[in-house]
Parts: sequence; structure tokens; C-alpha cells
Amino acid sequence: MNMVNLTIDGVQVSVPATYTVLDAARRAGIKIPTLCFLKGINEAGACRVCLVEIEKARALAAACVTPVGEGMIIHTNSEKVRATRKSTLEMILSDHNRDCLACIRNRNCELQTLADEYAIRNITYEGEKSISKFDDKSFSIVRDGSKCIKCGRCVSACNKQEIGVLSFLNRGFSTSVGPAYDVSMADAPCIYCGQCIIACPVGALHEKEETEKVWEAINDPSKHVVMQVAPAVRAAIGEEFGYPIGTRSTGKMFAAMRRLGADKIYDTNFGADLTIIEEGTELLGRIKNGGVLPMITSCSPGWIRFCEFYYPDFIPNLSTCKSPHQMEGALIKTYYAQKKGIDPSSIFTVSVMPCTSKKTEASREQLRDSDGMRDVDVVITTRELARMIREAGIQFSALPDEGPDMDLFGEYTGASVIFGATGGVMEAALRTVADILEDKDLPKFEYKIVRGVAADVKEAEITLGGMPVKVAIAHSTAGARKLLDAIRAGTAPSYTFIEIMGCSGGCVCGGGQPQQPAQVLMDIDIRAERAKALYEEDVIMPERKSHKNSEVMSLYKDFLGEPNGHMAHELLHTHYCKKEIYPDSLVDQQ
Repeated sequence: MNMVNLTIDGVQVSVPATYTVLDAARRAGIKIPTLCFLKGINEAGACRVCLVEIEKARALAAACVTPVGEGMIIHTNSEKVRATRKSTLEMILSDHNRDCLACIRNRNCELQTLADEYAIRNITYEGEKSISKFDDKSFSIVRDGSKCIKCGRCVSACNKQEIGVLSFLNRGFSTSVGPAYDVSMADAPCIYCGQCIIACPVGALHEKEETEKVWEAINDPSKHVVMQVAPAVRAAIGEEFGYPIGTRSTGKMFAAMRRLGADKIYDTNFGADLTIIEEGTELLGRIKNGGVLPMITSCSPGWIRFCEFYYPDFIPNLSTCKSPHQMEGALIKTYYAQKKGIDPSSIFTVSVMPCTSKKTEASREQLRDSDGMRDVDVVITTRELARMIREAGIQFSALPDEGPDMDLFGEYTGASVIFGATGGVMEAALRTVADILEDKDLPKFEYKIVRGVAADVKEAEITLGGMPVKVAIAHSTAGARKLLDAIRAGTAPSYTFIEIMGCSGGCVCGGGQPQQPAQVLMDIDIRAERAKALYEEDVIMPERKSHKNSEVMSLYKDFLGEPNGHMAHELLHTHYCKKEIYPDSLVDQQ
């Protein structure tokens, strides 16, 4: 490896020739501020906050895009550098909605942090404000143009997903960020993955908050509130309360939820185990009966929307299974209501999810009963749950470890826990399908070959019941596009089963998870760290295969009948439809 020697603030550093000045400074333990920079996503040097002074250079240089050179002498903290950075920040703030106390990103805003670090007390450049748009029409994402700083991180994140819904509109002082034709996010072919929210350094993009609906239901004596929580939430909720990234906070999570005042607290892992039984049975049925293959998972609503908009020819390949929280929601309003003697119309179901797309998923007409009653009434994100916990004055770190309520839907296995990581649904399904085909309890059931985030598309050949089966896993819609294009072109192997997750790393990095500053993301791969927490919980579970969940088996015996049977299809399965991208009628209105 070619190495380069340079001096940064008097510190001599030897770094690879491929490094930027920003990389080199970090190697030397020197922090250079950044704002538009987001490692691996947005590396444009546009905001000019990371400017540094290089001796013999004609002008200040953006550290995030300037390559190192032999013998460079760099100053990151000179008077000229500090004055320029401060001036740049003041200009950004001059056209920014500075109602910080009422902002959703208060105390977790990268611009606010920089303004504090550079002691900005007055804005020198007060003047005309650009015209901004506030868009809260979608079920999932709110866009507040008054807080947008045009850094481009959301645009790059959307392009990284190979969706390209967000882009720069207009030019000069009139520049804004939004969908084509400046339509609402509700009308754009957006999959609502929320990666734009995760990328945004300020409060210009955020989830559509629904915590007030949850509080109203909890405080309404006529409502019976049942909350469920997805597996990925336990791997990240601790970050909201100061715990290191990747801390598994299962016990404190349940304790906090119980203290919010819901009538019942369940784990969506029960629904995940149930999904494996239904999905595995569906897969075996397709194999035996000549059904459409490869069968593709349907747990990720972002992926489902991507398929409906961009790859509708693959809709027949989708599993008809509802996602786990929707399955559980349907059962809460039927089986649970029946067992508890409660009128289903008085039950209010709340799903705590790592995903912003699940807010829109819950609103789908296909996920209502014949009377129009939704399986899930409200979806809140991991961040929204954290806000509720803080609002209630609950001291998260002081809580004891507790579990979910254990009646009816309390049991879950290690297979369901790993649903939140890319490859987890595939591995959980293989653990069950292998046992069924071999007709025995196989002692080797960890399929580590399908784990990991090193590639956005993984494939494996696994022997099941004496026959080789080719499987594939894609995480992120960019990975999905690569995989589906290969299948369309006939260059891919003949897969039997495919898992696709809409977000890179899977649900652990969903759009509703805690937001980490770009400076932190330079050093830590949160996809891997959060996934570790789920695999840790898998290992300690007494049962690690979904078909060994005794409560799921009792559910079939007492209520559902057989997997993929009439009642199961009525409650646990759904269908999908082709969606039109920017229909002419919409464009004509603009």
C-alpha cells in the first residue's frame, strides 16, 4: 500500500495515499467538523464547513474531498479557518427556521451542535428567506422545507437506494429539495423507507408523528390498548438513552412500555414465528405444486412498495403473507378479542416499529377487515417510543428487566428475533423448512452463510431434504434492483427462495431507528453492531426454531386450523397491486 506523509496541526501523519484530508485528520485524532458529508453516501464538499488551510495552496480546501499529498502541511484550526467556518454556518442559519425548541431534532441536530461549538450568538446575514414548502400529506414522511439546508444528504441517500424520488428543484436562491414536479410525498413513487430521514442532519425530514393518538387511546377508558414491538427495536432503543450502539435493551424496553399504561404488551416476535410457519408452508406448497418460484419474502413494506412501483412483474413471486406485526394485529382483534371477551371495535392496536414505511402499510385497504377495521391502528417508530418514554418521565437506565405479557402471544423463539437483521428471515425459514423436509430436529441449524452486510446481494446453495436449494438475500432496494435485473436478464441462478429487505442491513437500520451523527458513522457500521444484539438474543433463547413455539402451535389447534388453511388465509395473508409512477393526471395538475 502506498503511504503518504503529511503534517496536520503540527502532528506528523503517515496514511494511505487513498485517504482524504478528513480521513488523515481522524487518523491523527483531530476532529474536522462536517455537515453535508455522509460517509459512503454524500461526499461532495458542498457545505464548506470542513474547510482547512493547506500551506502553498491558493484557497481553503474542503477536507472531505481533498486527497492527501506527500509533504502537505495542513492547518485545521487557524484563525482564517475558524472565521470562515463561522461565517459559513451563519449564512446557512440565516435561511433556516431556527425554532429549535419546538423542532423534532432539538438536541440531536448536527447544525445545532455546530452552532454551539462555534459559539454563534448572532446571525450577521439576516435577509430574505427562501420560499419553503411544508408537506405532511403522506402517512409516513413529513417534509419541512423551512428547515432544509440543501446539504444533499437526503438526495444522495435516495439515489443510493436507487429510487431517486428526491432531487434538487429550481436554481440559485430558489433551490429546494423534493420529488419531481414538486408533488407531495404522498403522490410520489416513494417507498417510505425513511433513509432520507436517517440521512438528514436537521429537522427537514421526519416521520409523521402519531404519539398523541397513542396517548389518547391509553387515557380513554373505553379503549383496550395492546402494544407490540418489533425485534429490531431492542437493538437500538438504548441509543436514545445514551447506551452504546448495539446494546440489547430488551428487558428495559418492555419495562418502559408497560409503564406507559397500555393494557397489554406483546412482542412482534410471536408474529414472526407465525410468519415462518405460514411462509414456510407456502414455499413448500409452491415447490410441490408447481407454483411461482422463486418465492420472495413480503415482510418489508418498503420492498413491497418498490416491487409494486418498479418491478410489478415480480408481484406473483411475492409471498402472500402479511408482515409479522400485521398478522399479530389481525389476531389481536379476532383470537385475542374472542379469548378475552372484548369487543374488537374497542381494541386499539399499536405497533412499535423500526420502520417508517410500516405507517403507510398499516393504512392499506388490504389490511382491513370486511367492516373496514384496521389490523393495526397506529404505528410508531423507535424514536417515537423514546419520546413517549421521556415525556412520561421514565428513567430508562433505572428500569428493571422485564418481559412481555405471556398470555396467548407471549412466547417467541430465537428464529423470530433475528428477523430484524438482513438474512434473518431466510435463516429462520431454513431452520423450520429443513426440519420439516428431514422430518427430524436437526442439531445444526445456524445458517451463517446468509448473514452479514459485506455485500448487498448474497446467495447460497443449501441442501434441504437431500436436494440442493439455491437462495438469495438482498438488502436495500439498490441490492434488490441488482438481483431482480439479473433474474429478468436470465443471468441469475434458478433460485427457490429470496429474502429482500428495503433497507441496508435490514430492519435494524430502518428509517424509524435512532439517528446517529455523521461523525459517529465514520467509525461505526451500525448495521453490524445492531445485528449483533439480535444474534446475541437468539443464542440465549430456550427454543430457536419457529415451529417449536408452543403458543403458535396452540393457536393453530384452537383457532386457525392448519397452516395456509382457510382461516389462516383469511387473517394472515393479503395481496399486492401494481402502482403507477407519476400518473399523467397528477403531472397535469402541476
